[in-house]
Amino acid sequence: MAISEKSNQGLMKAIKRMHTLVESDDLERVRASQENISALLKHRELNYEPFQVGEIPSEWVSVKRSHMRKFVIFYCHGGGYNTGSFHYARSITNKLSSTTSMDVLSFDYRLAPEHPYPSATEDALAVWDYLMHLGYGARDVIVAGDSAGGNLALSLVLKLKEQKRILPRGLILFSPWTDLTGSGKSYETKVDVDPILNREYLDNAIAAYASGQDLKNPLISPLFGNFTGFPPTYIQVGSNELLLSDSLLLKKIWKNTMSQYVLKSTRECGMFSRCHLLKLLMMLWIRLRNLSSISVVSTIGQELSPVRYRRFGKSVCANKFCG
Repeated sequence: MAISEKSNQGLMKAIKRMHTLVESDDLERVRASQENISALLKHRELNYEPFQVGEIPSEWVSVKRSHMRKFVIFYCHGGGYNTGSFHYARSITNKLSSTTSMDVLSFDYRLAPEHPYPSATEDALAVWDYLMHLGYGARDVIVAGDSAGGNLALSLVLKLKEQKRILPRGLILFSPWTDLTGSGKSYETKVDVDPILNREYLDNAIAAYASGQDLKNPLISPLFGNFTGFPPTYIQVGSNELLLSDSLLLKKIWKNTMSQYVLKSTRECGMFSRCHLLKLLMMLWIRLRNLSSISVVSTIGQELSPVRYRRFGKSVCANKFCG
């Protein structure tokens, strides 16, 4: 459902005020503020199980009621590769777990500038291997992430593809940062309306994470990757975002290489959408199993083409959506 312009402006102002609670030029202060806010993000109906993968702090988030255990969500938090944590990501992982009844694994990859590229990708791969060693198959896992975490989710799957390994069942990306070269139009046209990001922040994040690197390296800027054979992917992005073009350009590339993707652009900031996150999570894209054709939704939430679902029986489990 589209929201009114007045409501949209109010939401943007509210998000901006919320963001100023953790906004600072002092990186350590930002990280500490995020952790303080994280203490408020625990939900009484969810279980939180911390653990380590080697030296990588990680966490399982799960519902306390009986729930699905066959499929899991592998979540990569955002934060420009220099802030963020699985604690701070609970604002999303809580909803992922409670709405889908799936267990969610999130982790604290090493952050820049202390640990620049490829540290985050190496950590994501290590946690992926841990999940495989637990007995999950790649087709049991949905990889998700927001902002820089969306970048990391794509980079992980590109790395798995490079290693000729089985890819996950699907991807869910919230406002993914796919192009560190900043080639899209929204980097100029959305400067004044994005409630969270600005070019200075992104430039500093790039300098910390990928200084001296080729920014067109697909593991740094997934936009330049080869997506042939990629799993079904859902992208949600807000039309007010600086990163809007990162999703639109990805869609343009995928249109020629993939048949299974959804791009939903809302008039709200994608990562903080009030209703679309829950709509997305409602059955988590029909568990990524029953989708046979895709809808693309415009920036005002109007459906441009119909969604059709086909329910697969046991005899069709060789189908790529069935695992």
